[in-house]
Amino acid sequence: MFLEPNLHNYPTALPAYGWIEVICGSMFSGKTEELIRRLRRSLIAKQPVLVFKPALDVRYDIEKIVSHNQNTLESVPVSKAKEIVEIISSLEKKEKSDFKVIGIDEAQFFDAELPAVCQHLANQGKRIILAGLDMDFEGKPFGLLPELMAMAEFVTKVRAICVCCGAVASYSYRLDESQAQILLGEKESYEPRCRKCFFEGQKEKQANQIWKQGIK
Repeated sequence: MFLEPNLHNYPTALPAYGWIEVICGSMFSGKTEELIRRLRRSLIAKQPVLVFKPALDVRYDIEKIVSHNQNTLESVPVSKAKEIVEIISSLEKKEKSDFKVIGIDEAQFFDAELPAVCQHLANQGKRIILAGLDMDFEGKPFGLLPELMAMAEFVTKVRAICVCCGAVASYSYRLDESQAQILLGEKESYEPRCRKCFFEGQKEKQANQIWKQGIK
């Protein structure tokens, strides 16, 4: 069970410091849902919040972050991680107020500058909450998530339910044959699977590929 930071006991609650939280897991595990929940709690507490998403993720909405349960929150789409710092700085000057909480969805889609951006913002006293896939469709570490998890004060791994057997699912099984690491899709392209069912599926895919090559 994850307990959010206790601002009365946690030393980095001092004004000069912030921290980094990472929410990770497979497809359909509730990562964005948990991100939205934490950000809404901050809004209820009247903490200034700003949310970002990668511009390439337009599956549900161009600007909002959207969970699979259709919960939404306004966000700013950006193409590069460094734009996050620039936008925050510009808005803080304009509004003469500091954003205390920064949300970042689909962290695995960002460029290599994201960890440095998060460190910079946390050192300014901001609470950074990221959500993203920790493994790709091959079951390998995805993008910058391992680095972000290593530097984060808090890491929460959420899990889905395997569609094949009902066990706890930590893997995102790709249903089509594309080998691209980044392939935007939903239930038509992916399904959550447990370790056993995921690797059984991978072996089946490999056997099918060998068979197809043999009949050409």
